[in-house]
Amino acid sequence: MDKIKKQQNGSMKLFEEKVVRSQWDENSEKWYISIIDVIGVLTDSPNPRNYWKVLKHRLIKEGNQSVTNCNQLKLQSSDGKFYKSDVADTEQLFRIIQSVPSPKAEPFKLWLAQIASERLDEMQDPELTIDRALEQYLQLGYSENWINQRLKSIEVRKELTDEWKNIGLKESLHFATLTDIITKAWADKTTKEYKILKGLKKENLRDNMTNTELILNMLAEASTKDISQAVNPKTFDESKIIAKQGGNVAKVALKELEAKTGKKVVTSDKFLPEKIKNKKLK
Repeated sequence: MDKIKKQQNGSMKLFEEKVVRSQWDENSEKWYISIIDVIGVLTDSPNPRNYWKVLKHRLIKEGNQSVTNCNQLKLQSSDGKFYKSDVADTEQLFRIIQSVPSPKAEPFKLWLAQIASERLDEMQDPELTIDRALEQYLQLGYSENWINQRLKSIEVRKELTDEWKNIGLKESLHFATLTDIITKAWADKTTKEYKILKGLKKENLRDNMTNTELILNMLAEASTKDISQAVNPKTFDESKIIAKQGGNVAKVALKELEAKTGKKVVTSDKFLPEKIKNKKLK
């Protein structure tokens, strides 16, 4: 099995409002996409992991090379942690899809071809990445003001993770832990606890934060990045200390705001786009 040497630009794609986890590999210039997520989209199975297990066994018995040569990557699960999961490039997925009877097969193939083409376009013009994220949030019903703030939070997050990469930290080993430390410091909750508070499962936590929560989270991550650049840590343990310091900067702002307003900042309230709000009101 060929190993993917450098996984970057992990993302959550949406097909018919369903999440499809993916990783862009710079060496091969290919998307590697979660097979389980694809199975879930095509079959609407309550247990796509089991469906894939049975299908994989059958395809291996048939000598299907598209399965025996598939890779594994650590992808983020609904609990915020990273687990090894079978992934395939678009060419492999096309062959796997042929073995899954589904009316969504042809639309999904077109979607796969589109995201592969879009990624190559984005490499030539990085602004397209922002434009497409904007379009996707608009389709989900988010307001332009919220979207602008959310895109800024993505930029802040990327600056922080770039700093961690420059230090030599590993995404699969360290990023989730440091993020938990930051979140715990300012919100008094780990990422998992925060998602439970808001009643989230696979949904993105930041997409469901209120404006104030999102601003404080940005402050915490931006502060962590600035402190890290000033201190220049050499180890993961040193970065853990800095993550707590960065989170504490936002904690001070949170406490002051709560003292002035008499209201809790971190709550179960979710920022709902107008499309979802309207559904709930009907």
